[in-house]
Amino acid sequence: MYGLGKMIALMGVFLVVIGGLLMLSERLFHLGRLPGDILIQKGNFTFYFPIVTSIVLSLLLTLILNLIFRR
Repeated sequence: MYGLGKMIALMGVFLVVIGGLLMLSERLFHLGRLPGDILIQKGNFTFYFPIVTSIVLSLLLTLILNLIFRR
């Protein structure tokens, strides 16, 4: 049980750090407003699909996790 508790605690710390970085990233890197993100506004309807932001975050997380879990 000690190993499971340690793993859950580390995952919690990891999620807090990632959440903080995401909150700061909007100010620092303008994530969510990159060229290529789709924004459609017509009257009182707004559709926003951050496709480029999703791709960038996916690549960054893939690189980071590969560096962390590389054997």
